[in-house]
Amino acid sequence: MNISLRQLRVFLAAAQARNFSRAGDAVGLTQPAVSRAILELEAQLGLKLLDRTTREVVVTEAGQSLAARLERVLEELDQALLDVKNLGNARRGKVRVASSPTLSANLMPACIAACARQEPDIELVLLDRIQQDVLDRVRGGEVDFGVVVEPSASDDLHCESILDDPFVLIVPRRHPWAARTGLRWSALDGTALVLLDHASGSRRLIDDALRAQGAHCPVAQELGHPTTVFRMVEAGIGLSVMPALAVPSEGLGGLVALPLLPRVQRAIMLVHRRNRAPSPLAQRVWQLVRETVSPSTA
Repeated sequence: MNISLRQLRVFLAAAQARNFSRAGDAVGLTQPAVSRAILELEAQLGLKLLDRTTREVVVTEAGQSLAARLERVLEELDQALLDVKNLGNARRGKVRVASSPTLSANLMPACIAACARQEPDIELVLLDRIQQDVLDRVRGGEVDFGVVVEPSASDDLHCESILDDPFVLIVPRRHPWAARTGLRWSALDGTALVLLDHASGSRRLIDDALRAQGAHCPVAQELGHPTTVFRMVEAGIGLSVMPALAVPSEGLGGLVALPLLPRVQRAIMLVHRRNRAPSPLAQRVWQLVRETVSPSTA
């Protein structure tokens, strides 16, 4: 049966008022529209609900049975809708966000501080995990959304880019390239590199860029944390290609970061499940993160 909520509300108003004009006033419809809605409902049910004469409207036995149950059902439905609407107006609660380590260290502190200032009734809980774990938790619904490097597979995710982060070359200050203002990727051909391992969202993009630019580089070490990579470069084990965000704001001490040409960058994205919109609270935090990270485009 293709019965609409509007038809049910119109019928109940008519059954209670015993008059189509008064029923129309109650639901905001004209008398012909009330009559049409009830005729459509009766056709769907295959039953006569109201007997109409020139002088009165009489509720049939079937109509009385439906009206007696319908009033309670519609009241419960109205209450349920009101409860859901109140969820949308909620101002207090917890929002869980997962992000990969470099982003947790270099983007999320400012976002958490901004949330504390602008949304003091929202508790932003950060899960610092490797990229694949972040994506798994987003897909599993364990977090409201994630902050990640552009994922290789995202058909089931809604992704919004919030920042472009270029790759740079990390060299010791004593290295002959340290005085340069930039270096072409192709110049790295044959150079031993210390890189983030494949658990990092950046590694795939770095490998693709090296391959595309004709730089065939032996990998001396693969590591899980940027700080360890920097220490390896300082020790002379190899140079490194890293995202610019991984470079500490206070600098690298005995290391130098050089732009790589042509510019290759990774996209930093907010992600949630494609067919599951975040809660209103999570949407407010999503917007806040976007505005904090990329205020010029928010």
